Amino acid sequence: MPSVTIRCYEELNDFLPADRRKLPLTVAFPPGCTVKAAIEDLGVPHTEVDLVLVDGESVDFTHRLRDGDSISVYPVFEALDIAAVTKVRPAPLRELRFVADVHLGTLAGFLRMFGFDALFAGRRGDEDIARLSREQSRIVLTRDRGLLKRRIVTHGCLVRSLAPREQLAEVFARFDLAGPVLRCTGGSSGIFSRCMSCNEPLVRVEKSAVLPLLPARVAQAYEKFSQCPGCAKVFWRGTHWERMKDLVEEVLGVEPAQPLML
Repeated sequence: MPSVTIRCYEELNDFLPADRRKLPLTVAFPPGCTVKAAIEDLGVPHTEVDLVLVDGESVDFTHRLRDGDSISVYPVFEALDIAAVTKVRPAPLRELRFVADVHLGTLAGFLRMFGFDALFAGRRGDEDIARLSREQSRIVLTRDRGLLKRRIVTHGCLVRSLAPREQLAEVFARFDLAGPVLRCTGGSSGIFSRCMSCNEPLVRVEKSAVLPLLPARVAQAYEKFSQCPGCAKVFWRGTHWERMKDLVEEVLGVEPAQPLML
């Protein structure tokens, strides 16, 4: 069979067995094989790839392999804009929206806290998650590399960490989320503008409208409230809100300048 040489760079080596990392790999391929198929056969999901060079020339995932090709595969560049060079990066989504798999419920809640539309897939299967991603233009967040290999998934991220706060930092770095958050002007979008339980945008309500739902001590201590139109939960600036505000400042590295919801 014909063969090619493939070299994966930087964190893409995490997907390879230890004895194959940071080495040029000779890979046999059947006639008509695409560069996408060859890369994913190594275990690297296509959503983790930002640039593919074949004999020094940038190609897209449909490029057909030829015997003797030398292939260089690079991960997502966080600090460099290579849009003019890469042919594998999909067009950015007009609006950042996410769908998180069953393992990432807390991460989905954290993203909602920052105002992002983050659907938690719960017990939905991979096929449903991939379909939601395509139909609703959502970025797939998962710890399952097989899900990201599905052809209809164009935007996704394999989350490495098991700790939710570290997962949040990963996603913020991967998609440069601090910029959109800091540019937000608050109000109907932005930090604390979504229900962390069901993802619905919160609405401000008069105290009198939610008074029957409030504990007596809360009714005495607070005057400003928001409510979720989906699950009817009521929110106010209590001690939990203050703890979340500390997390926001930790992730962003600065105190948000915009007015926070509530």
